[in-house]
Amino acid sequence: MKQPRRSGRHALGAGAAYLLLTLPPVRHWLEASMASHMLVQMPLLVALGMVAVRLLPAGRRRRLRNGFGGPLACLTAATFASAYWMLPRALDAAIGEPLAEFAKFVSLPLLVGLPLALAWESFGLIGRGFVWTNLISMQVFLGWLYVAAPLRVCNNYLVDDQLRVGWLLITLAGLLFAGWLGALFRGAPASRTEAPMYKTA
Repeated sequence: MKQPRRSGRHALGAGAAYLLLTLPPVRHWLEASMASHMLVQMPLLVALGMVAVRLLPAGRRRRLRNGFGGPLACLTAATFASAYWMLPRALDAAIGEPLAEFAKFVSLPLLVGLPLALAWESFGLIGRGFVWTNLISMQVFLGWLYVAAPLRVCNNYLVDDQLRVGWLLITLAGLLFAGWLGALFRGAPASRTEAPMYKTA
């Protein structure tokens, strides 16, 4: 009986957090800065989608994963959806266009967080390494783009905000890479070096 109650509390907490993010004062406060928009609001929406998946029974998660077409299809959907919302044009649209704002709040949990969580639990060591390296390389590329761009790339944010986000992305990529390597060398036994791309079970 404890597990359903705990899952119910977690579901209520995730739902409350999502509703909080949609409130105009919170939404406008986070979107006032490019850094908080990209590095706080958007990751939180993705994380809430991942949490929602983890609250589902294993059988339902398996059916959802199969509905997406398997782990690789889940990862492809999450990659393309997240890449779209990293584009400067998408950031501008999410602030100035209500429909784009609505799409952001729906697609980040459902098309990034949900399929990423479904794929992650099926991936082995190699598959998870592939996800980490792609995430880190995307952050480095975007960080470099925001730092090197001679003009501001988002009409709603100043050049100083753009530079700050660029360096934050590069720094975060370095920290993630160091943390991933540290966890890999600290916790991976030799028998896992030949782990498959993803689990078939």
